[in-house]
Amino acid sequence: MSTPSIPERGPLAGIKIVELAGLGPGPHAALLLADLGAEVVRVQRPGQLSGEHDRAQLRGRTIVEADLKDPADVAKVLRLIDKADVLIEGFRPGVTERMGLGPDHALARNPRLVYGRMTGWGQQGPLADRAGHDINYISITGVLHAIGRKGERPVPPLNMVGDFGGGSMFLIFGILAALVERQNSGKGQVIDAAMVDGTLALSHLIWAMRGSGAWSDERGVNLLDTGMSFYDTYETSDGKYLAVGALEPQFYAQLLAGLEIDAEGLPAQLDPAGQDTLKKLFAERFRTKTRAEWTEIFQGTDACVSPVLTFEEAATNEHIAARGSLLNLDNITQHAPAPRFSRTPNAVPTPPPTTATPIDSVWAD
Repeated sequence: MSTPSIPERGPLAGIKIVELAGLGPGPHAALLLADLGAEVVRVQRPGQLSGEHDRAQLRGRTIVEADLKDPADVAKVLRLIDKADVLIEGFRPGVTERMGLGPDHALARNPRLVYGRMTGWGQQGPLADRAGHDINYISITGVLHAIGRKGERPVPPLNMVGDFGGGSMFLIFGILAALVERQNSGKGQVIDAAMVDGTLALSHLIWAMRGSGAWSDERGVNLLDTGMSFYDTYETSDGKYLAVGALEPQFYAQLLAGLEIDAEGLPAQLDPAGQDTLKKLFAERFRTKTRAEWTEIFQGTDACVSPVLTFEEAATNEHIAARGSLLNLDNITQHAPAPRFSRTPNAVPTPPPTTATPIDSVWAD
């Protein structure tokens, strides 16, 4: 007798989420939860769908329209929330309360609701009601100051550390933890996910190294911030770049072997005073061959040398292709659902909707 096939819906199949439309980490969290099988309904103002500038972020969702200044539409949204497991909102503190959609009101109607609040500064504190963006949130944590080269100004790491690493990923972390706890208590709760908090949690190793005297507040002189010759990027003869991460001594030895450099007479690997000498030596050697030639030389070794690819090049990288880590959806290359599950595999995401669904038809009895 054959075993029935398991539908590819992901481990969150059956979880219902209401997403109040916003920007940045809120939609990103909703997208990732939808990737894992949750049924996500995004509530946005009428007419917003046609002008959506980044439709790719809306994959895997049902979209409904509601004017949250209209009490009749707010009542319809509340009826959705009554049936939901999770609500995601990313407004400034107090905004959903003024709409009549705040956590006290929502939890009074649906005590099992997990109410996820995503902000940059958090729900309280001197900056809680101020505007900001990723660059501002990571600036007060010390992280932005630490990113950059010696003697140069700090470099924003795109918006991945604040918005997504410290923001949406910690919102998701909180939502999933609250859903697990609800299995025991039967009760929902409110999650205060702040990008400043998440960014500080992501930087735990740097804080620990700093506490033990192994990290300086001076930028570009430390182990992981381009201060060391063996953890940096180098230009090749064709104007492209290689990433070098030969931290461990055995990997460093393979780096020297690939570069055909004799260790005899060189400064010690970790000698701070010798790093300028080593960087100059490595830079000169890497500029003697193309990126492709060096990639071939280090292929199959543990020297931790890899090509620095553009997004276009990454889309055809053999390792990424072999894992199916990118997919084409709605004529846009984007990530495949991650992580992967052995028993409850994720489905291929559905394309972003082009029209809104009538709100009264969603989760109708």
